[in-house]
Amino acid sequence: MKTCVSSYSFSQYMSKTGKIQLDLLRLAKDMGFDGIEFTDLRAPDHMSESDYASLIREESEKLSFPVVNYTVGADFLNAESAEAEAQRLCQKADIAKILGAFGMRHDATGGWRGAEKTYKTFADALPLLADGCRRVTDYAKTLGVVTMVENHGYFCQDSVRVEQLVSAVGHENFGLLVDIGNFLCADDPSVTAVGRVANFARHVHVKDFHVKSGCEPDPGQGWFRTRAGNYLRGAIVGHGNVPVTQCLSAFRAAGYQGFASIEFEGMEDNLPALEIGLENLKRYIEVC
Repeated sequence: MKTCVSSYSFSQYMSKTGKIQLDLLRLAKDMGFDGIEFTDLRAPDHMSESDYASLIREESEKLSFPVVNYTVGADFLNAESAEAEAQRLCQKADIAKILGAFGMRHDATGGWRGAEKTYKTFADALPLLADGCRRVTDYAKTLGVVTMVENHGYFCQDSVRVEQLVSAVGHENFGLLVDIGNFLCADDPSVTAVGRVANFARHVHVKDFHVKSGCEPDPGQGWFRTRAGNYLRGAIVGHGNVPVTQCLSAFRAAGYQGFASIEFEGMEDNLPALEIGLENLKRYIEVC
């Protein structure tokens, strides 16, 4: 496995310094990562998204530093129409192609809540979600871009549910972005969840969380609640409660040879947090 980092991990840094996503390529390479992924390109005011993607691609090639994946939001359940949402995502696949990315991750449903208001169960929503994902991946395949859904948001986060979605889509160009930490948001133990879906992984997010029982008092700022009411806070990789090494071993056992990408969302200062996380991640990859 190679190391990667999500541009999302630098959100705090960009906000403080005024740096833009283009600046992250050199920074991430100098930090020692093997690649980078981008979340929702934010083009400067004078530039289109496609032109900005081309500029990032030029810098990527100049530095010999690959853009591995492109991550975008989506919501087939609450969009004006699922067909229109699929068409919009096909345009995002065009951007992934310009970036030179291997894959594109999109949501199946948006936000943390809300899908339950329209659909009583995940089984009710599954046919619509599968059809939308299939439409997108049919088109993306013509571009040479793999598509995937992440275990993200309460409604489409459990390992059983994303496994069912992959099965329902039934397309060789479609798989999962498996985030080893996000399963905890749905109170799904990371090791069990990763073991269930590792065979479908097209990309991996290494995210760590501090965990507290919902029976304890609210720990305050920086924490959020899981679906069952436990408390989570983003952590430096290796500092939290996610069994990172065991999860990586499950991917290796499943034959995964892609990138392990740090997605950091903790309270600590971005750059030292990522440096520590990368040092730990490299060590974990060696021993898993």
